[in-house]
Amino acid sequence: MERSLLKRLRCEERFAFDKTKRAENGVVCGIDEAGRGPWAGRVYAAAVIFDDDVFIEGLDDSKKLSEARREQLFDEIITKASAYSVAYAEVEEIEQLNILQATFLAMERAFQGLQTTPALALVDGNRLPHLPCQIETVVKGDSKSASIAAASILAKVSRDRYMNELDKEYPEYGFSANKGYGTAAHIAALQEYGITPVHRRSFLKKQEAKRGKFPEYKGGK
Repeated sequence: MERSLLKRLRCEERFAFDKTKRAENGVVCGIDEAGRGPWAGRVYAAAVIFDDDVFIEGLDDSKKLSEARREQLFDEIITKASAYSVAYAEVEEIEQLNILQATFLAMERAFQGLQTTPALALVDGNRLPHLPCQIETVVKGDSKSASIAAASILAKVSRDRYMNELDKEYPEYGFSANKGYGTAAHIAALQEYGITPVHRRSFLKKQEAKRGKFPEYKGGK
């Protein structure tokens, strides 16, 4: 089968998956997160609701799409969604709660920001946040559900834009390129310039155990 046709069929399957859930439950939202693994910056989450008549060509797991394609789809999603919301948990909340609970907090905030109350929330993964509706976890949900895939794109694009802004504030760390992940260049910057207020200190403990304590940030170049 031609690759482009196969991609379209898989995309149609994602929308059909959600349509079946809506037929069984009523209004359905998809929820996903972005930024659990990085050493710096907020964790983001998004919630998206589609109606039955919506189709978005090429909608897929955000990790399988180029940055340019994600940006294009972001605009189409927010135009065609009947409701959507993007939220986050701050670095301080990640440190206070732990990354899993902070991710749940971001998901709960995204849910609360919806203009419509869903009967069912489809959540990517296998762990349940606390939401005031029926919840169903979907492992690899961003490849199975259109609304989860859309949420993954909104969360990813929103977080990437935020990291691009942090890059302007802390240009030494390459945040626009590494998005806060632990690259060799990021480690070298931590060793030279230190830990900034946007770093997740708990995520750096293993590196400090191997390399010695990083200094405190006192300003860059």
